[in-house]
Amino acid sequence: MKIIFTILASLICIQLFACSKNNVIEHTNSSNNNSNTDTTKMKIIIGSAVFTATLNNNATATAFKAMLPLTINMSELNSNEKFYYFSTTLPANASSGGNIQVGDLMLYGNNCLVLFYEGFNTSYNYTRLGRVDNTSGLVAALSAGSVTVKFEKQ
Repeated sequence: MKIIFTILASLICIQLFACSKNNVIEHTNSSNNNSNTDTTKMKIIIGSAVFTATLNNNATATAFKAMLPLTINMSELNSNEKFYYFSTTLPANASSGGNIQVGDLMLYGNNCLVLFYEGFNTSYNYTRLGRVDNTSGLVAALSAGSVTVKFEKQ
């Protein structure tokens, strides 16, 4: 009788530990997923216009997020983009820009933030940071010379 009771108690303990371990893993995974989706969005404020952007999941975007909130004066270049040179560098993993879209947020080199407001094809290399979700009004907000742009976590 003691043997049966010991075996039964052992099986119950094994079952309890197995359930407990699975619950911890599920809780950890769901908490990580929530924090990743919360931190991939940011606001871009240009004058009175507010845009939402989705950041990529890479080391460059992570380093950029760590700098937020950030207010910078972005200069005009080529009638298609605004740029700003950081005094520090960010990790870069550049690839051929290819087809640039309105609203693309990229890093040129390892310290030049670029926000595009016109689409075009290019052979220049960029590290992709993210993209403006809805570009309606972006051209109007960015097309007039240098602009002050505020980037915030959402």
